Amino acid sequence: VSNAGVGMAGPLECQSMAAMQSLMDTNFFGLVRLVKEVLPDMKRRRGGHIVVISSIMGLQGIVFNDIYAASKFAVEGFCESLVVQALRFNVAISLVEPGPVMTEFETKLYEEAERADYSRTDPETAEIFTNLYLRNSKDVFASLGQTPEDIAEHTLRVIEAARPPFRHQTNVAYTPMAALKHADPSGALMTDAFYKLVFKYDTVLRLSLR
Repeated sequence: VSNAGVGMAGPLECQSMAAMQSLMDTNFFGLVRLVKEVLPDMKRRRGGHIVVISSIMGLQGIVFNDIYAASKFAVEGFCESLVVQALRFNVAISLVEPGPVMTEFETKLYEEAERADYSRTDPETAEIFTNLYLRNSKDVFASLGQTPEDIAEHTLRVIEAARPPFRHQTNVAYTPMAALKHADPSGALMTDAFYKLVFKYDTVLRLSLR
């Protein structure tokens, strides 16, 4: 089970390249290093199961989560490319894709975001992040967030499955969000829906979550 991960949220201009590279080294290359170690023996035994804790953000990018989403997209692409070869050797690969999970991971991330310096971006972007994104995110976590125990139960079901699924989403509330991309290959439907959700209907969003 590959579970190591770090988060990053905020305006792109405020993130250092070193921090971005460190995140990718943990979230993506950490997984690659692990798979490189375990896969050869699984191939020799012609049996095994690699379970990767991914994220709904590996399927759908979220505003102000550019680098974190990129790392999870990389995880998804890596596993999707590897799964067919692995099946040839009777090795299963499963991606567990949670939405928001209420842990110290997120608490620390948002505490750091509230204290961060946003002088490297323009005032409008800083305002959108601090007064729209952070406020809405707290409501999303309070309303839709799962517990670590719930994610553990989902992961256990994937591990014990007679025919392990390649992808397993833990929160049905996010299924429509991911489906928007497949409904319109041009991306217009998804982009328009998220733009309106963030900039036009954020008050309705918060009220509905509460």
